[in-house]
Amino acid sequence: MSTMQQFLDQISARISALASSQPGQDLERNVRALLDAGLQRLELVPRDEFDTQRRLLDRALEQVHALEARVAEIEAGKR
Repeated sequence: MSTMQQFLDQISARISALASSQPGQDLERNVRALLDAGLQRLELVPRDEFDTQRRLLDRALEQVHALEARVAEIEAGKR
């Protein structure tokens, strides 16, 4: 069973346990706290941080390709 499936199963079991023992407003507050704790364990990153890192990676790859082309030109000139 995958880690994500285990996580979802745990959340489902906890929500079921809470639903059977809590009034509505308490249930919502407890479910939110449970989901927040679970999501923090997954170590997710915010979308804007992901997009920033993606742009940096794209720029680095462009630089690598440019350097590879430059090295190829230099090597071709030595032959």
